[in-house]
Amino acid sequence: MVKRIRLLLFVLILFIIGCASGNLIQTADTVFMVSPNDFAYNKQTAASNVFQHNDTPVLEAGNQAMDQFNKMVKKLQSENIRVIHVKSRSDIKTPDAVFPNNWFSTHRNGERGTAIVIYPMATPNRRDEVRVDLLKNKLKENGIKISRVIDLSHYNKQNKALEGTGAMVLDRIHKTAFVSLSPRANKEILDDFCKQLGYRPVIFHSYDKGELIYHTNVMMSVGTDYAVICSESIKDKSERKMVLNELKKLGKRIIEISPEQMEQMCGNILELHATNGENMIIMSTTAYKNFSRAQKKELEKSGTIIPFDIHTIENIGGGSTRCMVAEIFHK
Repeated sequence: MVKRIRLLLFVLILFIIGCASGNLIQTADTVFMVSPNDFAYNKQTAASNVFQHNDTPVLEAGNQAMDQFNKMVKKLQSENIRVIHVKSRSDIKTPDAVFPNNWFSTHRNGERGTAIVIYPMATPNRRDEVRVDLLKNKLKENGIKISRVIDLSHYNKQNKALEGTGAMVLDRIHKTAFVSLSPRANKEILDDFCKQLGYRPVIFHSYDKGELIYHTNVMMSVGTDYAVICSESIKDKSERKMVLNELKKLGKRIIEISPEQMEQMCGNILELHATNGENMIIMSTTAYKNFSRAQKKELEKSGTIIPFDIHTIENIGGGSTRCMVAEIFHK
């Protein structure tokens, strides 16, 4: 009983801190998406992403990916999510451009507007995706005031990477960054991010088939009041206990997924809220089919589940719905 009271007090204190920071929103009603005009198996990223598969002809894969992307945009819009979408570059091939959440993130900056963070990417052709001027212009066109740009891409010169909200799973309410270290999630850059944005890092290591998991958002997702996590992928028992305790302290209902479910993208989901205020959780049809009925019921306590058929993008690109949308926090 005493432990429970202490936990509730701790969550209350974090809530008050969040209120004071003016950042008490975990979910966005607006997303930024980039069409997969040159979508293909990316040889440069495959070395650290075991979720990529090169089993579909390029033309067929590209056509399928574009169709799946367009249908996802329309469905999001029909669910009252505002979508800002642009074409990928025409002057150079960027096969992973459909995953823009890796090169930038946005953050509420009180009454001053929206802060943008630009990230260093692990491979040359992913660095080519970064188009800061385009992003700023598109946000301004949509009435979004930009207050600050934090550019961390200079770490590219040191061949160090921190690939945005792929590398970091953020609890924005309590300003906590969960990060599984990998070639795409460098601790030095994470410390820089946390210092500049006022976040607290929770650092650990996770594995799939003996390899470091390339992005944290493959093995976990944090919503307003829940966390989906494949804790079995955290092989160090002390690290696993620490991460689970941190989630509990933050007041999250923990929904455990198996390594097999993680491989079916059950960890790569995202909570959003519609412009009419309704909460939803987006995921792929692959993930939806692999969640158990009990797990779906737990998730539905936090929002309506909206699945999207993006099987080609998942299979070849190695990322899912969460990777395809960069949240825009603007109010």
